[in-house]
Amino acid sequence: MVTKTGADLKIKVADAVWVATALLHQANPRRDDFTVSEIVDRAMEEFGGALRRQSLYQHAYQHCVANQPRNSGGYRMLFQTGENTRRLFQQGDPVHPSRRGKTLPDPHDLPEKYLPLLKWYTKKIVKTAGRSMTESNDPILGLRGRWKGLWKDEGPDEYVKRLREGWE
Repeated sequence: MVTKTGADLKIKVADAVWVATALLHQANPRRDDFTVSEIVDRAMEEFGGALRRQSLYQHAYQHCVANQPRNSGGYRMLFQTGENTRRLFQQGDPVHPSRRGKTLPDPHDLPEKYLPLLKWYTKKIVKTAGRSMTESNDPILGLRGRWKGLWKDEGPDEYVKRLREGWE
């Protein structure tokens, strides 16, 4: 059996950035985010000469970032947490309206050795993100239904009329 090295692996630049970020998250579970340079360095370590450093940098800095305006890439694979820091995109993160691209690599596009990362992401990141956005601990969702009886004895027209009294 031949083991493929970084230079031999075929992978899309955006997918390599996602893989590198996922590997950083796995190796550093207590960290929330990573610098763009850390992501690029990890991708270079993993994929060697298969990809250009500048392409990886552009993808990690801009093309894959969900909460930035769309440019040539509309991916939603990373989330900008600071000027130069990123983490994997999570369900519920705000997305720039111009972004509609993929959030994960297509399993058919990933080298086999990275397929377990997709399972890990679904188990650790997606479940954690979904759990954090509940009514009990989200300040906005917690407001739901709070004032539902406020206008029960007054119709909308009467309410507006009362508010406008004395305007003239």
